[in-house]
Amino acid sequence: MNLHITKSKNAESFYIAKSYVKANGCTSSAIVRKLGTLNQLIVEHGPTRDDVLAWAKNEVKLETERYKKEKEAKTVLIPFHADRQLDYDKQTFYRGGYLFLQSIYYGFQMNKTCRKLKAKYKFKYDINAILSDLIYARVLEPASKRSSFKTASEFMEKPAYELHDVYRALDVLGNECDFIQSEVYKNSHFIGKRNDQVLYCDCTNYYFEIEQEDGDKKYGKSKEHRPNPIIQMGLFMDGDGIPLAFSLFPGNTNEQKSLKPLEQKVIGDFGCQKFIYCSDAGLASEDIRTYNHLGERAFIVTQSIKKLPAEDKTWALNKSGFKRVADDMPVDITALPDDDTSLYYKEEPYTLKKLHQRLIITYSPKYAHYQKTIREKQVERAEKMISSGNTKKQRKNPNDPGRFIGTTAVTEDGEAAKVHTFLDENKIAGEAMYDGLYAVCTDLLDDDVSGILKVSEGRWQIEECFRIMKTDFSARPVCLQDENRIKAHFLICFLALLSYRALEKELDYRYTCEEILDTLRGMNFAQIQEQGFVPLYKRLKITDDLHEACGFRTDYQFITKSQMKTIQKKSKVKE
Repeated sequence: MNLHITKSKNAESFYIAKSYVKANGCTSSAIVRKLGTLNQLIVEHGPTRDDVLAWAKNEVKLETERYKKEKEAKTVLIPFHADRQLDYDKQTFYRGGYLFLQSIYYGFQMNKTCRKLKAKYKFKYDINAILSDLIYARVLEPASKRSSFKTASEFMEKPAYELHDVYRALDVLGNECDFIQSEVYKNSHFIGKRNDQVLYCDCTNYYFEIEQEDGDKKYGKSKEHRPNPIIQMGLFMDGDGIPLAFSLFPGNTNEQKSLKPLEQKVIGDFGCQKFIYCSDAGLASEDIRTYNHLGERAFIVTQSIKKLPAEDKTWALNKSGFKRVADDMPVDITALPDDDTSLYYKEEPYTLKKLHQRLIITYSPKYAHYQKTIREKQVERAEKMISSGNTKKQRKNPNDPGRFIGTTAVTEDGEAAKVHTFLDENKIAGEAMYDGLYAVCTDLLDDDVSGILKVSEGRWQIEECFRIMKTDFSARPVCLQDENRIKAHFLICFLALLSYRALEKELDYRYTCEEILDTLRGMNFAQIQEQGFVPLYKRLKITDDLHEACGFRTDYQFITKSQMKTIQKKSKVKE
């Protein structure tokens, strides 16, 4: 503390001021308390100016002692002035949710991977800062690379790079996409044991808001049913729902043909030799099953009942021979109530092109009731379409009620007649035969059925991964055109998903995706007169768990600048 005296034409004023160091390293001062003007103070502490000066110096001494005591008691008093305007062009809002993602980022040792890239390419910009900020921004406020740079400027640790460095870094990230994935996987074992005994695989696609094909952006079957060119992504995920690897391929390529190169990368570059491959029927062709029957690998895949050979299909649709999964007791599934929540199964050997498998058929009364209810509503809509004469729509969608509408344009004698529409009861009955039924094929001939079904049920997590990337992280539409930068974009989305899922695991899966993201995006701070930060979020159970999982706390009433620097250091060190 020090005595600050200002003189004007009409008065001499005395203040107690405090010196501090600003973020840019420059020294400044702030008024702690105004003592008064000389004319005011002479009345009480005079009669001379020297008497007032001696009194003022003593007040400074007392204020300094009071400040030291408050500091020891961890109490901070900062004066505000109702007659003082805000400083011009001064940032006071900061995002803090990235600190928890930073804990995961450095846990995966991505900084060391970036160090290897810098040694290889000899660039001057900080690719570690660029990559980490792009990942954090993708989770906290997904947008373009330019907007992500702006978002990063609101972090506690501001970017020391320029926007043009970001675009240069994208070229490197695209070139080294496979290397970064393999390094991250290897380093992920430092956080904890990866559940890579079961690997889930699936494919999706992302659309571009363009009208002409270009490079790998090809016309194909879009998941969003859009007429735009698309690019496809294959993704491997471990048994805990944490992404393992991805690859991109042209939008018009058969996804089954794209799987083997990605799996070979997982086996070769990642060193995964022993695992159970699990996928839906779309990635479960005969070749894929045969490939995953080799070595120490095995497979558990979904099987379309409709595509089974006639004899096996008849057996699968037969309602006899089922057992309860929980205790293997024989059950008549035709007598079960709709609200029965148990799962039932039957199995038989299944050989396809000399590959011996087990075909497991499951039945769920609850799922059967759900399918029946949905179909009944669709039948009602089909009847209304017939009565209104509105039956000319194309019925390409498998859930379109128009699929239950039949047409005939001949008489019973085969003569031409006026087109007649009717409700196709055979079609309805044909679909009802499959209600509640589900089929799984595996080459695990001796394993317990309940364990096999449990692995198969885990496929929902990879669908959730795609949903998070597309919806919560806004991975599409893709606005980049250069092939290499497109690859870098999806690498950033993949690493953002990886970081989020790892954080979700650290929280022991106690919270939904919406709860975690909303909390991270709301954990912001206000800087108070260059002295420190005040949290702007509400303390909840989830914020306590986030702090506990990441090993630091930001939920104090006031955080000094030195304390915040300590927090930043802790977020970069995984204990």
